Amino acid sequence: MANEENLKPFKKGKSGNPNGRPKGSLNRSTIAKKWLAVTKEGNNPITGEKQLLSQEDIMTLAQIRKAINGDTYAYKNLKDCAYGAPIQQIDQLITEQPLFPDVHTDESD
Repeated sequence: MANEENLKPFKKGKSGNPNGRPKGSLNRSTIAKKWLAVTKEGNNPITGEKQLLSQEDIMTLAQIRKAINGDTYAYKNLKDCAYGAPIQQIDQLITEQPLFPDVHTDESD
């Protein structure tokens, strides 16, 4: 419930959350991108050739291998990532009708 104390604006130059996230700290997506870009030499699971692969490459190739082996969930995820998930639409063909057609109101008389 609102009271006078929480309706006062913050003092100029003072943070409303002084113990909040420190300046310059990285957000979760930046950290994830950093670690997904780390590379290592390994065998490409599809071609079998040695090559330099990022963690993201390794995970994507693993999903492709699962899809090739018949995992339809892996295949769906790969398609959604590559081409975007299909948009679901609902076509409403019914026009507005009264809920109780037998009940007469003052407006309809």
